[in-house]
Amino acid sequence: MTLIDGKATSEQIKQEIAVEVAARISQGEKRPHLAAILVGHDGGSETYVANKVKACEVCGFKSTLIRYEDDVTEDVLLQKIDELNNDKDVDGFIVQLPLPRHINEQHIIEAIDYRKDVDGFHPVNVGRMSIGLPCFVSATPAGILELLRRYDIPTSGKKCVILGRSNIVGKPMATLMMQKHTPGDATVTVCHSHSTNLVEECRQADILIAAMGQPNFVKADMVKEGAVVIDVGTTRVPDATRKSGFKLTGDVKFDEVAPKCSFITPVPGGVGPMTICSLMMNTLKAAKHLF
Repeated sequence: MTLIDGKATSEQIKQEIAVEVAARISQGEKRPHLAAILVGHDGGSETYVANKVKACEVCGFKSTLIRYEDDVTEDVLLQKIDELNNDKDVDGFIVQLPLPRHINEQHIIEAIDYRKDVDGFHPVNVGRMSIGLPCFVSATPAGILELLRRYDIPTSGKKCVILGRSNIVGKPMATLMMQKHTPGDATVTVCHSHSTNLVEECRQADILIAAMGQPNFVKADMVKEGAVVIDVGTTRVPDATRKSGFKLTGDVKFDEVAPKCSFITPVPGGVGPMTICSLMMNTLKAAKHLF
């Protein structure tokens, strides 16, 4: 069994980005600039955005954090998005989700210029991805592909089962894994809470990607010998033995499943670090105006 170390891989990629950025600046190119809009004071969002700012520092990017209280109006947000769309110094930007209930998230996503949509959520980027055109791929699926690539995990012709059908992970992951590229070219099945024979489907998977948000859902009897298991789940589960009062738990019951796997990602330290790393890769792509 090989443990897929997302933390080490992400650090390596950020260093590679830093070298490329330094070379670009030495040639007179502009320093890549990532902006982020953060609304309110959600603990998870605060941590995530703080990590993005740190990653920008490592990569040599300029970063701007724009903060609003959670009573900000949708119109104010849309006005700021319009400003960022037209700011030539900003290469890419994100609006940290989730947003307060009084704001329509889809309105916000669609207002972002797809050429600066480094989160990869705009319908234009989603559409371009679905037919294999250059685009910004949403960060978590892009990070998973990069792990598969860097660990030389074969995917062509393999049966890939994806647990979950979210717009952020499940759907784009299915699209990417079935496309004619490497990694990809797999036979893909998407399962969800209403799937029948879900356990049997999982047992047939050469590659199992769990993204349901249900802690310890995948047990040993759902995984065949030699399977590759990618655990996207990160749920806070109460744990009185920890100072924080909780522990991050994946969708896979790691101790049970790991001995059966050829490769497996841990939680934490697997897919999570690659999500922020993918955002950095998208920002560099935006700075290079590749499409």
